Amino acid sequence: MPDCMQGAAGLNKMKHLLKQHEFYLAALILLLVAGLSTGTEDFLTLGNIFDMTVSSAILGIMACGLFVVLIAGGIDISFPATAAIAQYLTASYILANGGNFPLAFAMAAVVGMVLGMLNATLVYKLKVPAIIITIAMLNVYFGLLIYFTDGEWLYGFPDWFMNGVELLSFTGSDGYDYGLNLPILMLLACIALTALLMNKTRIGRQIYAMGGNSDAAGRIGINLFGLNLFVYGYMGALAGIAAVVQTQITQSVAPNSLMGFELTVLAAVVLGGTSMTGGKGTLLGVVLGVALLAILKNGLTLLGVPSYWHTVVTGLIILLSISITALNEKQQAKQEA
Repeated sequence: MPDCMQGAAGLNKMKHLLKQHEFYLAALILLLVAGLSTGTEDFLTLGNIFDMTVSSAILGIMACGLFVVLIAGGIDISFPATAAIAQYLTASYILANGGNFPLAFAMAAVVGMVLGMLNATLVYKLKVPAIIITIAMLNVYFGLLIYFTDGEWLYGFPDWFMNGVELLSFTGSDGYDYGLNLPILMLLACIALTALLMNKTRIGRQIYAMGGNSDAAGRIGINLFGLNLFVYGYMGALAGIAAVVQTQITQSVAPNSLMGFELTVLAAVVLGGTSMTGGKGTLLGVVLGVALLAILKNGLTLLGVPSYWHTVVTGLIILLSISITALNEKQQAKQEA
């Protein structure tokens, strides 16, 4: 009898696993890795994996912020412009006055948070769909940035900024140094912070509740305006952090360098199974979505596929992910009915 019960429990676990979006996403990643490692000998090299991780750090950090906004039932398209403003102001301060990384991250996060909270205020008070407000603010922020900066690039940062931070460093067989550098450390920190926020705190449960049914959340006493300020401010803060990471990677600042990045971040989050209507999604799915896009982009580059096809693939991925998520939600609604 106990063996039968254990077998039934194992079967139930398997059925539950097969219903999870993350399971199929992980399987797709494994298939893609296997295919690319066969198609190009450079894919599974230490140098390529390291470079791919570093280059996807900005995407991962911003995806964590957008994940929180989507779970709350909102959407933010303006975060590339928010990041660009935070990036330019922080870089200008560093070039003029010097500083250190804690100051740079704090300054960029505060600027991003303020701009994000402005978005939240407009969305909540005007009762206009968030996508309309944030698209408008994307253009306003970028336009003002270009106007006040004349599109001027910034470079010539101090040595402490250009050298960055690195832990557990070692020299590979190819002669290059590897380790936990600044982009990877900040990516891990943002993932850990978002996981703690959404899975272990009361405000995380409130964000899920608001995204699931905002009217019901309001009736049980959740401060909807305050929660909107928090989630859009969190998005802005992570956008600012990602902006500092990008500056450290590229060693320069271009006011328009992040334009169009919103689609890639949205693709990663939606690909991870996060619902566009709010209340459903996991951070694990988002991390897998980021990994899939990073692997796909890297693989297309190694295979010599023209860059414009990368954009086409990203658009198709968004369409496919939204379609699959919508079908799953309809099936769950029928089963519950």
